This record gives sequence, C-alpha cells and structure tokens, in this order.
Amino acid sequence: MANTDHQTMRSVLRREIAGTIGLLTDEHDFRAMRRYRSFTFDDHKIYLQQVEALLRTRASQGSHTTIALFDPQEYAEFCAETGLDPDIPSSRTRFTAELATTGPTLPYEGQPLADLVPALVDEAVRQATWEYASTLLARLGACAACGEDLGRAAFTRATNLVLRILETAQPGSRHLVCSVTGTPETLVAVLHADEDADGATHLDEAEALEFTTVLALGLATRSPGGLVMRTSAPGTSDRIYGWRLRGDGLEPLTAGEVFDAYCTDIESGDLISPESGVDYCVPPDLGTDVAPPGHHH
Repeated sequence: MANTDHQTMRSVLRREIAGTIGLLTDEHDFRAMRRYRSFTFDDHKIYLQQVEALLRTRASQGSHTTIALFDPQEYAEFCAETGLDPDIPSSRTRFTAELATTGPTLPYEGQPLADLVPALVDEAVRQATWEYASTLLARLGACAACGEDLGRAAFTRATNLVLRILETAQPGSRHLVCSVTGTPETLVAVLHADEDADGATHLDEAEALEFTTVLALGLATRSPGGLVMRTSAPGTSDRIYGWRLRGDGLEPLTAGEVFDAYCTDIESGDLISPESGVDYCVPPDLGTDVAPPGHHH
C-alpha cells in the first residue's frame, strides 16, 4: 500500500516538472550532430517524427514542454568553455537547460511540429536581430560635444515615432515592417499590433522592442531604410503606406512610390498585378511634435 502511494506521488510530481527539448530544425544541423557517436539518430525525418510523438505523449500526461533551437556550433563552443565532453548525452542536456534560459524558445501547445518549427526559427531570427541591433546602438557611445548617449536618444525618438504611427492608424489589425540597409548587415523587423473593440492596442512586447531597436539604429546611423504599414479592418479595403528613413526622421512615401514598391518584382524589375481590395496611399500626418529633436552635433 505504501509503495503504491509512493508511486502515485512520484507520478504526480512528474507532471509538475517542466521540460525543455533542444530541437535540430534542419538537415544541416542534424548532420553536424551525427559526428558524435552518442547521437544515435541517422534520419532527420524520423528524428522529427519521434520528437513530435514524445511531445504529444508528454502533453497527454499533463506535462509542459518548451522547445528550444539547438545549434551544433553553439553546443561545441559551450562544451569547450565548460570543459564538458560533447559526445555524451548529459552534456547535451546541460546545454539544453542553458538554452531554456538564454535562447529562443516556444511552448508546445499541441500544434503540429511543421507549424512549430518555422515559428521557432522566426523567434531565433527575431532575437538575433535585436541582439545585433542593440550591440551596434551601444557602440555608438556618447556624443563628444554634449555627452548624450546617442543610442538611448535614438531609441527614445524611435519609440515616440512608433507610438505616433499606431495612434494615427485606422482601427483594426496593423502589420508594420522596418528595414535598415546601411548597417553591415541588412536588418528587418516586423511588428503586429491589433486594436480591440474598446480601442486598446495589443502588441507583443519582445516584438515591439526589436522593431523599435532596429528603427532606432537606422535613425542613429542615418542609414538607408524604410517603414511600411498595412492596416486591415472588416468591411474596408486594406491600406498600405509608408515612410523612408531620412536623416534622423521619417519622410512620407507618395502613393505612387508605395504602389511601385509593392507591385514590382524585386529580382526582375517586372510589374506585378496589384492586390484587389487594397489602397496604396499617403500616410497620415505624424505631426511636428512626434519626437524630440534629433541629435545634430
């Protein structure tokens, strides 16, 4: 009887333990891990099927599982830094535990792995973009003339611009894309913002932070780039408009420029038929007090 009670308690406790699985999302990373003899999988497709079956089993038992992106190169560096043998399962477990706190992760909520993998990769790209843009902003340092932190000033200005852009948008769903091309690497950030029936705007904080950081970097470095937004609401045509980054601010694009951008094939230069039910238009006036003055020293 006592033994049965102990087994029952252990079963309950297992449901209380959250788990993390480090996932090899593509064939290239999978092949890189096959150099370790203790990694016994030899087919990526079967590996993914087995992971998905394990996730479903854990979910049916009431266990919560987080999925992390497993990078073989980062794993090798982690083992070298910590003195771990990379060819034993416990080292992979240690690395996965580290990913749970520092790397891109997503919770498993019963979705097919085919849907979860692209979302996980997107999350990894989002995090890497934010870290890279943040590093470049921090390297700008302080103004030699007045001592102001250039990165912080640009971030404040970008925050005010994003808030004003959302305030002037029509009600509904908003999809914003910001691209900065003058940095060592082209950076692209996306922000989704939905307005509910009460007029309140809902957005993902991490997504908003990345978007604002990329915009701030473009403003601070006066790099070529642009910001476009698409708004959607029931019963109305979608509206697309945007701005180019100009100096430390935004310059409105004309309706013709927006149309050309969306209706021209980037690679061939050929015209593409415009979408039906879409208006390509001039953005609303953001006002002259949209943001504090830029840094002109």
